[in-house]
Amino acid sequence: MTEDARIQSALSHWAHRFVANGVALADFEEVVGGLSRWDDWCRAWSDKAAVHEAMGLEALAARKLISAGEHLQRAGVYYHFGKFLFVHDSAQMKAAHMKAVECRRLALPLLSPPGERVAIPFEGRHLYGILRKPAGAVQPPVMVMCCGLDSAKEETEAYEAPFVARGVAILVFDGPGQGEAEYDWAIRGNYETAVKAVCDYIETRTDLDSARIGLWGVSLGGYYAPRSAAFEPRVKACIALSGPYNMGANWDHLPELTREAMRVRSHARTPEEGRANAVTLSLAGVAERITCPIYIVAGKLDRVIPWQDAERLSREVKGPVVFSLIEDGNHVANNRGYKWRLQTADWMADRLGG
Repeated sequence: MTEDARIQSALSHWAHRFVANGVALADFEEVVGGLSRWDDWCRAWSDKAAVHEAMGLEALAARKLISAGEHLQRAGVYYHFGKFLFVHDSAQMKAAHMKAVECRRLALPLLSPPGERVAIPFEGRHLYGILRKPAGAVQPPVMVMCCGLDSAKEETEAYEAPFVARGVAILVFDGPGQGEAEYDWAIRGNYETAVKAVCDYIETRTDLDSARIGLWGVSLGGYYAPRSAAFEPRVKACIALSGPYNMGANWDHLPELTREAMRVRSHARTPEEGRANAVTLSLAGVAERITCPIYIVAGKLDRVIPWQDAERLSREVKGPVVFSLIEDGNHVANNRGYKWRLQTADWMADRLGG
């Protein structure tokens, strides 16, 4: 086992997430078991991703489309996890990132139901997202999905599936500081600006019901989603998973890799500038503006974001609230996904009429 503290940190905080979101356990064990230095992390995951990508392209050439979609979807997740916190080598990180984007783009039309890459006008440019609609649905409700600090739309297929199965379309997107948008826009506290643009885009679609919009956020997205729900009246229901109440208050306790990713994706030159930006991510004076129904999930064993942040949010919102504290759950309770993934999907489908 490696003695590199950064690898140990990544494994201790995120191992369950990798497997829950599409990494085969044997691949996970093989990749991390062969690592001794964090500097090799992105290369090792990219090498394993290339194995699945090659199988996907071979299946695609043979017109085995279901298999191709599965292989390419998995390859995209692997490339993403090579990139996710590898911010100290921007060239290697971006190369893996672009492979993740391409693999999921190729997979989208082959999935069941298929997906569509969409471009959302935003501040003179575009945010990019993925839209998936339930098979046969006519103007279904739609849930906007907000990713976290180190997640992106290439990782979210496993999160999407329970909602689509219940008749709710999903639109997951990369917002400021995330995925394809992280190079042009820094992390921002007023993430509602991006969600407004997504809701505006939904209103241009005749195949979606813009009167039934839900919002979902994971990790730092668990701040972005409720923050946006406070300011966006078109949001009818919100799910918040292990989000911070005030990111700046947690700064000193964050894992080193998370803190550095926060700095880089804030476009900050120094840790001090990163901390200053983190302070702007706060629900103080905002949580009480949330009046739509909200479902809040936290793991009591979370060592990234303290569960008390979620409990505080649940106390301060003004609308109907479900607060699920998972006693044996870690960050986002990915080690106990069966205790919240299906339950939140049922709840959102009930709120939106899936």
